[in-house]
Amino acid sequence: MDKSSTLLVHYDKGTPAVANEIKEALEGNDVEAKIDAMKKAVMLLLNGETIPQLFITIIRYVLPSEDHTIQKLLLLYLELIEKTDSKGKVLPEMILICQNLRNNLQHSNEYIRGVTLRFLCRLKETEIVEPLTPSVLQNLEHRHPFVRRNAILAIMSIYKLPQGDQLFVDAPEMIEKVLSTEQDPSAKRNAFLMLFTCAEERAVNYLLSNVDKVSDWNESLQMVVLELIRSVCKTKPTEKGKYIKIIISLLSATSSAVIYECAGTLVSLSSAPTAIRAAANTYCQLLLSQSDNNVKLILLDRLYELKTLHRDIMVELIIDVLRALSSPNLDIRRKTLDIALDLITHHNINEVVQMLKKEVVKTQSGELEKNGEYRQMLIQAIHACAVKFPEVASTVVHLLMDFLGDSNVASALDVVVFVREIIETNPKLRVSIITRLLDTFYQIRAGKVCPCALWIIGEYCLSLSEVESGISTIKQCLGDLPFYSVSEESEPTETSKKIQPTSSAMVSSRKPVILADGTYATQSAASETTFSSPTVVQGSLTSGNLRALLLTGDFFLGAVVACTLTKLVLRLEEVQSSKTEVNKTVTQALLIMVSMLQLGQSPVSPHPIDNDSYERIVLCIKLLCHRNDEMKKIWLEYCRQSFVKMISEKQLREMEELKAKTQTTHAQPDDLIDFFHLKSRKGMSQLELEDQVQDDLKRATGEFTKDENDANKLNRILQLTGFSDPVYAEAYVTVHHYDIALEVTVINRTKETLQNLCLELATMGDLKLVERPQNYSLAPERSMQIKANIKVSSTETGVIFGNIVYETSNVMERNVVVLNDIHIDIMDYISPAVCSEVAFRTMWAEFEWENKVAVNTTIQNEREFLDHIIKSTNMKCLTAPSAIEGECGFLAANLYAKSVFGEDALVNVSIEKQTDGALSGYIRIRSKTQGIALSLGDKITLKQKGSS
Repeated sequence: MDKSSTLLVHYDKGTPAVANEIKEALEGNDVEAKIDAMKKAVMLLLNGETIPQLFITIIRYVLPSEDHTIQKLLLLYLELIEKTDSKGKVLPEMILICQNLRNNLQHSNEYIRGVTLRFLCRLKETEIVEPLTPSVLQNLEHRHPFVRRNAILAIMSIYKLPQGDQLFVDAPEMIEKVLSTEQDPSAKRNAFLMLFTCAEERAVNYLLSNVDKVSDWNESLQMVVLELIRSVCKTKPTEKGKYIKIIISLLSATSSAVIYECAGTLVSLSSAPTAIRAAANTYCQLLLSQSDNNVKLILLDRLYELKTLHRDIMVELIIDVLRALSSPNLDIRRKTLDIALDLITHHNINEVVQMLKKEVVKTQSGELEKNGEYRQMLIQAIHACAVKFPEVASTVVHLLMDFLGDSNVASALDVVVFVREIIETNPKLRVSIITRLLDTFYQIRAGKVCPCALWIIGEYCLSLSEVESGISTIKQCLGDLPFYSVSEESEPTETSKKIQPTSSAMVSSRKPVILADGTYATQSAASETTFSSPTVVQGSLTSGNLRALLLTGDFFLGAVVACTLTKLVLRLEEVQSSKTEVNKTVTQALLIMVSMLQLGQSPVSPHPIDNDSYERIVLCIKLLCHRNDEMKKIWLEYCRQSFVKMISEKQLREMEELKAKTQTTHAQPDDLIDFFHLKSRKGMSQLELEDQVQDDLKRATGEFTKDENDANKLNRILQLTGFSDPVYAEAYVTVHHYDIALEVTVINRTKETLQNLCLELATMGDLKLVERPQNYSLAPERSMQIKANIKVSSTETGVIFGNIVYETSNVMERNVVVLNDIHIDIMDYISPAVCSEVAFRTMWAEFEWENKVAVNTTIQNEREFLDHIIKSTNMKCLTAPSAIEGECGFLAANLYAKSVFGEDALVNVSIEKQTDGALSGYIRIRSKTQGIALSLGDKITLKQKGSS
């Protein structure tokens, strides 16, 4: 078996040392050679070699050495060698080292004394330690603190041995005297630790008698004090009142580590508002004072936990939490905003929004590389604030609209989605938002942002002036028509040369051409005809974003432009009394739509117009040519009603998610009820009174009760061997986030003792065994439990396999029982999560790993199949329920989940009902890593057949 060492020594395994070579080096006089030889000997021991032949050589030639390095390596060697025989008795040759250890404990050099005392801390054999106890006690009064602090640790270790209290009968009393006179901080800390470990009552008495001095003690001693308080309060919860005063006094300590531990101890011991407020304030102060990003993230995790349990108190500190936004790290900023958004109330919303607005303005400086991503986070946070508290929308919407033309497309898209929602939920802001949007529309350069902005213009331009401004803005951004023209070439092309007539006579001809304004003209030309090629008309300098995007082939945007113009024209007909003006506008809109169709079918376009966009534009043309009241109602009323329904469903879904997060606990009917007001309050501080109230409230609401689901426990028991095997084994699998704990119950079903029984396990996938197997002896018809821990490094389906090996007294050969495989389910590592539609689409475009699974199921109902997939994969359906209602023969939905390692799992379900009633289609899985995509695909393939 491998052994552990308290020192890491580098050793090249490629050149194994031979015992004879080490022996020769140790017998020589070269100090460096001896050091090298001792390192090799230590490495051999660490790798399982015993090398007993070196012991006498080391005693003769290494023991007398005065070199400090050699003495240190000698102690490591003595720590690793076997000191007892097979019966547990100390080997007789160990007597040889006792005299050397005694000499070292009386050595004139304090380093030799100190390292020898530290070595005694690791000795477990009472027979070796017993003759050394007088020398150890003498070192308690040594002049050097290094010796004294190690002497205290040695006494503590010896006292904790099975018969150690007989070797040092009055050790706690001696250490208590040392503690009262000791001046060295480390020695004092070790003395208090010894009392805490071996005589807790003495440590408590010393602490309570020096309460006023605790704040002046050394940092290391204060940390042990906090550990003692946690231990005492765990065993005697009724006495925690007097210790909480000590903790609060330590909150003013100079050490950041002590302050952090104080806050954590305070939260674990008390739920009184005063205590929680003090702990939260401490975390906020550390958040601002610490420069390490990892420390900041840990502190934010603590604040998040406090927010979950004590939201009312954390609401008061929201501005202090938001000060962490000064950090340039995006992870810290994201976590800070997540905490703050859950703490917003009517009382602090104005302060929070004002602070977020200042941060948005700061991002315009462009000093940092990731300002765009930070701005996007801030915009999303402001959006969430405005949705919860519509009254603040007016203070932020105009500021955010300045970022509609942001170079960061995601940020601009968040702004336009925010504006779309605010203009519906805040009717008073409609006029100002529309006016501002029309003024800034030309700044929008992103093809994903323009359609949403155009939809807002088409839906919310209601008055005559707004409609006319909307049409004018769109015409200006489209520029002059047509989008391309036919121009003459100066020289004939190769093709034109081939088709020229053989006659050299010049024949005059006339042909029509299209001018820049869209009118026709006639032009004379010679028979030496040069063929014309279409070229793009760039338009004037004022022509803007829509023209540039259309010329790149974005015909979806062209369809949106056509729909917006159609809505504006239909609304103009309602608000404009002059039919002439309406007809003129209709003509201009039709000309724009026809020009877009011509552009899409011309060779100038990078690619031809798609069928969907073509049909949409043609529909708009037909509608404008044949207008009727029914179509007006559909375009001008039903579209808005659908949007209102979508917003209300989104708000309802958010409320349901919020309710799901809140934990509901219930008390048992026979629980003890303490009537706080009938208790004696004599001698209780305000903090203790508050703490008692909080405890009573928790007990009344059942927060202290924890229900264990026994059925789930039984489901996790896996049979590893058969009932007829001589050794029966079953495992209880507990999956924690980053490791798997196996509790294997092994039963000897034979009449013989099983010797050297060993559970050998191996893994496949991203799983790793933490411990090496050990040998056991199992009596006849007896059982035992063997525990094994397995480290998990990624979300991937893994397999644990192995066997049980044992020997019997009759047959010396080893017997092997092969175990059933244990499959680790990916479902243990992923949980349903929520993300925005924009974030889902962004991740879908970025993730490179995709697994496409064909639908193959006996289920014939689309919604039933979707519910089955959601249940089987433990994912969250992001598609709104209204979008998948009804019976149309088609269904498409997006699912999302997040793993414990922070990995995202995206799933798109697209299914169609065939004429025979069967379902067909595909389930596409995308993730950043290959493992989760493959594992999730295998799970879906296995489970999609049916509900079994």
